[in-house]
Amino acid sequence: MDHDGTKNGFACAALKKMNDMLQIPIVASGGAGSVQHFIDVFEYTDVSAALAASVFHFKEIEIMDLKRSIMARGIPMRV
Repeated sequence: MDHDGTKNGFACAALKKMNDMLQIPIVASGGAGSVQHFIDVFEYTDVSAALAASVFHFKEIEIMDLKRSIMARGIPMRV
């Protein structure tokens, strides 16, 4: 929650710790402000998904640009 709305990135350390402790899918939420933030969360943690709102609503990140960038890093995703 502390990262929600900050656009400073996901709480990767906390997400990694939760994901290592739990056997359920984890969805990263709160903090996304750039394409790199999505890449970071998928490369540093094993979360199942990541979401954001305002960066898409205000067209700060185009969804297809994000998908292309993530796929270019070899991170599997649905298109």
